[in-house]
Amino acid sequence: MKKYDSYIIAGPTASGKSDFAHNLAKLVNGIIINCDSVQIYKGIENISASPFAGMPITDEIDGVPYRLFSILPLDKQISVVDYLHMAKKEYDKAKTAGLTPIFVGGTGYYINAVINGISPMPEVSKEARDKARDLVAKDLEAARKLLPSDFKATDSQRVARALEVFFETGKHITYWQSLPRSGAIEPTPHKILINSPLDILHKRIAARIPKMLEGGAIAEAQAVIDSGWDESRAIGATQLCSFLRGEITQEDCIKNWITKTNQYAKRQRTWFRTQFTADEEIKSVTK
Repeated sequence: MKKYDSYIIAGPTASGKSDFAHNLAKLVNGIIINCDSVQIYKGIENISASPFAGMPITDEIDGVPYRLFSILPLDKQISVVDYLHMAKKEYDKAKTAGLTPIFVGGTGYYINAVINGISPMPEVSKEARDKARDLVAKDLEAARKLLPSDFKATDSQRVARALEVFFETGKHITYWQSLPRSGAIEPTPHKILINSPLDILHKRIAARIPKMLEGGAIAEAQAVIDSGWDESRAIGATQLCSFLRGEITQEDCIKNWITKTNQYAKRQRTWFRTQFTADEEIKSVTK
């Protein structure tokens, strides 16, 4: 394989992108930089399907350096601006050390930030942030109705982010997003899409979720409840927390978890097809 200055290994959940990136790092003296908005949190490694699931949290796996995994406590929130700042810092440190940066993940807005940069966003006061998050916590649908029709995100974190910008500036986040972007990784990393067929993804998802339960996902879900972390941000956390609260059986928890993960994988495939122009596409890899 030709060696590039840096890489982005992207793909839907259960596609095998983490294993592919690890093997690539072995070949190109690489360092893995997380590009997943859930794997950045500490204490939910099984739920997030982190490379560190079932392992001690260190700064390497099998001799390959890993960065931005399991670094945030569950009670802390960050924006994509914060993520890009951290990712660029790790990128620069890797280049200085003579390592090849390899971004890996399936979070579209993180990947987009690495490739295209971000629009300028104003600083937001604590008052605006608290007001937005309180409103989202009370009634997510009512909160979304305050945002323009061209704002498509539905998850609570991004809705809260959009609201806090609106409360602070009087202008919707879509206005700020329309402004010229800056801060992208340059030169643009070589983009590899691991685009496994849905039937393969479905089999892998069905096989791995029981293993995630055995690995400690239930205890992680209890930590999510105890911390007040928004369980809707991670598929699996929602279902496990419902099970722990006695709202559903364990059987329904697993069934719903598999169904929601399959649906998420399908949405990811659509995003990558329409929003991610890969330099290489690999249909399937062995996990």
